Amino acid sequence: MTDEDLAEMYSVETKRLNEQLKRNIEWFPRDFTLALSQKEFDNLKSQNATSSWGGRRKLPNAFTEQGVAMLSSILNSDTAIEVNIRIIRVFTKLRE
Repeated sequence: MTDEDLAEMYSVETKRLNEQLKRNIEWFPRDFTLALSQKEFDNLKSQNATSSWGGRRKLPNAFTEQGVAMLSSILNSDTAIEVNIRIIRVFTKLRE
């Protein structure tokens, strides 16, 4: 999942989510989060409808299942806890 998608789910700005990620980077080893390459980002944009104005200045971060679970630890809010529980349940259902 991308930082933008998760920020929307957690009701925080993408900028704030990424600030917390940077402040707590030791919680996120390489198999929990990664920065998308320009090619990956372009491919992602081509698969989704995007506006012709605005846009990101930096490439997005992507989170694995473990990275998503770790976000609740650094965002520490009631919303983060609720969202995290829902996300983990979805991942569990997908495995079934």
